[in-house]
Formats: sequence, structure tokens, C-alpha cells
Amino acid sequence: MQLAAAVSAAMTEDEVVAAFEVHLTADRGLSSHTVRAYLGDLRHVLGFARRRGASWAQVDLGLLRAWLGTMVGARLSRATIARRGAAIRCFYAWATVEGALSKDPAARLVTAQPGENLPSALNPGAISTLLDLARERASDGDPLALRDHAVLELLYATGARVGELVGADVDDLDQGDRLLRVLGKGGKDRVVPYGVPAARALESWLTGGRPALVVATSGPALVLGRRGGRVDQRQVRELVHRAARAAGVEDVAPHALRHTAATHLLHGGSDLRSVQEMLGHATLATTQRYTHVSADRLRSSYLQAHPRA
Repeated sequence: MQLAAAVSAAMTEDEVVAAFEVHLTADRGLSSHTVRAYLGDLRHVLGFARRRGASWAQVDLGLLRAWLGTMVGARLSRATIARRGAAIRCFYAWATVEGALSKDPAARLVTAQPGENLPSALNPGAISTLLDLARERASDGDPLALRDHAVLELLYATGARVGELVGADVDDLDQGDRLLRVLGKGGKDRVVPYGVPAARALESWLTGGRPALVVATSGPALVLGRRGGRVDQRQVRELVHRAARAAGVEDVAPHALRHTAATHLLHGGSDLRSVQEMLGHATLATTQRYTHVSADRLRSSYLQAHPRA
């Protein structure tokens, strides 16, 4: 807390941003992705203030409302505006609590809540097509094809976030019980199960694919890139998009496979609490979004099929 106590209105913009980064990382334990987003949002509003002759400590509610107005005028999405508003409220609440400011200028800053965007999910036929093609492409033993197949199977089987999967090590696998330990948001560990198809794809990757790519500096990384280093999130996103195009299904990102897994679990009768634990959601409300997807599809089917709909 020594660093926090040193926060003051006399700090330069760069200094206070650096201190805020420490707070987000060390005190709140946010993921690197969330920290980057919050710092980008903070720099955005501070740049806006600077162009109007105000330092970060001189920002007031009127300036913040004007800043939000420019984003509405630029037709940014409600989700983006809401996230930026949340980041700024977090920053000024922190600066006020730490004594750098006598009054929180963002305490009364209100942003519209993002619309309820129902998660996109592939139907069972489409996900089968995607995974079957990946399996066929891996049948000749090409290391990268084996890797891609294993990644796709794991993303769908476990509902893991892409960052959780790329951060996993070989030792995080329990192949006997078909379990994978991942490090989720806030540095929280959880263990997720996977099924027989994913287990087969993993076995092929670990015995025939990974050994062909591993180098002295590979370390324990479960999933490797072409040059033997730990694969990164960008590479996984690219391979998922590539696989979707090849299979002729809806172009999806890795997160859509997470949505698909959750939706299919609920359709299959899994209870909300189990899905919440598997996905690592902090609250049940987040998981309940998937029940909305199921209800909407049921309603659509009902309206099309019931004689007295």
C-alpha cells in the first residue's frame, strides 16, 4: 500500500496511469486483457481532457459528460461506451479513496447499459462439421493440424476462454480423469472436464504433434506455435476463423465456441450452477444469459410449429 499512499494530484499523467496499472494488477488481480482495456480507456479520456487544457486531477463531471457525448456522436457501440465509463469510474474512485482528490468527479457519471446481446452459438450440426473436418485434416499426422484439432476440441469441450487455454501447461492435464486445470479471471484456478473426442485429439497432439514442434525454450506450454513457443491468443483466433471458413460454417471466434458449449450443456439438461462453475462465471446472472438463448429458440420453434401459436 505504500505506492497507493503516494498517489497525489501532483503526479504527471504517465505516473498516475502507471500507479493505476499497479492497482489493477496487484490489488484487484484483473487479467492482462482487462488491464490493457482499462488503461486504454483511461488514456482516451485523459487525452480528451488534455486537449481542453485540463490535467487528470482537474477533470470534472461536465468534462466527462462531454467526453461521453463525443463517443455517442461517433456512434460507438453501447458496450464500448459502457466499458469506458466503468473504467473511468474505477480510476477516479481509486484516486479519491487514496486521497489524491477531495471529490470523485465520476461518482455521478451515468452511461447507458450495453444491450443484451445474446451469445452466438453454432448449432450441433455446424459444430460437428467443424470438428469432423479438423479431425480429417489431422489424420495425416501434420503437427499443426493435430494442434488445431486439439485446440478446437478443447475449446468446445471445456468452454475455456482462449486466454485460459493458451496459458495452460502440460502438467495441468489429468488425462486419466479427463480434466484440465485453467487459470481464470482474477487469478482463480478451476478444473474443467472434457470428453472422449477431445481426449483422443489431445493424445494425438501430445504424442505426435507437440514433440515435432517442441524446442529447447518451449517450456511446459500445452499448446505450441509453429516455431515451438507458447501459442498466443491471436494465433488461436486465426486458426478458429480459418477452420470455420474451411468447414463452411458461420465465421466464429474462439469465444463463440465457449458460448456454444454453454448453450449445448443447458439444452442437454445441465443445471445452471454446474455450467457456472465450468465456465468460471463470478455470478449466476452471467450464466443465465444462456437460458435466454434457449428460451428464444424454444419460442421461435413454438411459433413455427404449434397449430395454435
